[in-house]
Amino acid sequence: MEIQIECKRCTSCCRWPGEVRLSDEEITAIAAFLGMTEDDFIARHTRVRADRQGLALIENPDHSCIFLEGNRCTIQPVKPEQCHDFPTGWVKRLWGKMPLDTMQRDYPMLFACSAFQDFLKSQRS
Repeated sequence: MEIQIECKRCTSCCRWPGEVRLSDEEITAIAAFLGMTEDDFIARHTRVRADRQGLALIENPDHSCIFLEGNRCTIQPVKPEQCHDFPTGWVKRLWGKMPLDTMQRDYPMLFACSAFQDFLKSQRS
């Protein structure tokens, strides 16, 4: 089954606590988009990842993404691949590989996503 879920920009994923990991290429692209040096971008907008294997975006105190303004991503054209791939890429990696209750327990952010909720309804029909 080919899975394609169109994001509805509900921004639930942008408001969920977690870690948006950044590659070196993403750091370069976002810094350039913001008109900053990479060093300034890293100092102002990143932290060391929990696994200490690279950098992640810092979050607002409420755990929302620092680049979320209202319901708009301020770095949309250069947002990290992790964000770009949500929810389709995540569902492709998980769907049919684990029970739905395990998905809900381990990946609750998916179940907050309105596009994924519509996908679930289509699968039950």
